[in-house]
Amino acid sequence: SNSSANCWSRLHPVNMFNNVKFYHSKALTSPYPGSHVERSQVPEGKVDWLIEWKDYNPVEYTAKSVLAGPNWADPQINDKGFSPKFNERDGEVERKSLNGLYVVENGRPRNPVGRTGLTGRGLLGRWGPNHAADPIITRWKRDGSGNKIAHPVTGKDILQFVAIKRRDCGEWAIPGGMVDPGEKISATLKREFGEEALNSLQKSPEDKVELEKHLHKLFSQEHFEVYRGYVDDPRNTDNAWMETEAVNYHDETGETMDNLPLEAGDDAGVVKWVDISEKLKLYASHSYFIKLVAEKRGAHWSEDPGPECRE
Repeated sequence: SNSSANCWSRLHPVNMFNNVKFYHSKALTSPYPGSHVERSQVPEGKVDWLIEWKDYNPVEYTAKSVLAGPNWADPQINDKGFSPKFNERDGEVERKSLNGLYVVENGRPRNPVGRTGLTGRGLLGRWGPNHAADPIITRWKRDGSGNKIAHPVTGKDILQFVAIKRRDCGEWAIPGGMVDPGEKISATLKREFGEEALNSLQKSPEDKVELEKHLHKLFSQEHFEVYRGYVDDPRNTDNAWMETEAVNYHDETGETMDNLPLEAGDDAGVVKWVDISEKLKLYASHSYFIKLVAEKRGAHWSEDPGPECRE
């Protein structure tokens, strides 16, 4: 999967459904990931496109790996024969944003949150939105007899999720990745989980059939959408940005996952079940997604009861 760059995603999720104006911070950091390129500095008060800034002079940068024309990347805007249909489904490529319509200026999409100090695409393949999917697979922590284990302080049951330790930066993360052209989000979630957490790419044809059966069962279970929309990511530019859909699939009895032995594959170095709590050190956005799941499932999150409960 083209997700080796996912390590740059120490992001703050931005939920733009309530017409609230958001400010991104990771998308303003320098140097740009994987390069020595410094962004033009954008003061907080000048991020919003509605604020006039005549002297705005962003740096233009698109990585060589993108310009080389791999199948996951668009051509340059002015290339002959390239006429992308922005804000719609363009053949197999989804150019609609999860956050609604975006402005296209001089043939280039404009980042819906604001200025980033950098034009072009950086490491991102698509002009406009670059779609990812994050499958959050959960189960209850159980003892040897199969009973749920409650946290000694809060008394709430402990939820676990499948986490991978990325080969490229050694950080724990949700086993997600980029949506392939023409692929449904539900298929991406299943494929990425199979590739990263079950090493499906290296399985024999017989094992693959068996794996697919259990995966189908897992991904047919009750699930809910944790987050969808713009992601504040250090790879974002004025013309290209990350968006994701994070979905939680919960194995209530734990029986389905008993038949799916975890095995790291693709971009993952290690994969394991991790107890969910606020002590988890993940990419910032991933911690936020996991917290939302714990709250939704009524699971343990924090030992600190919060200020309103103190004597």
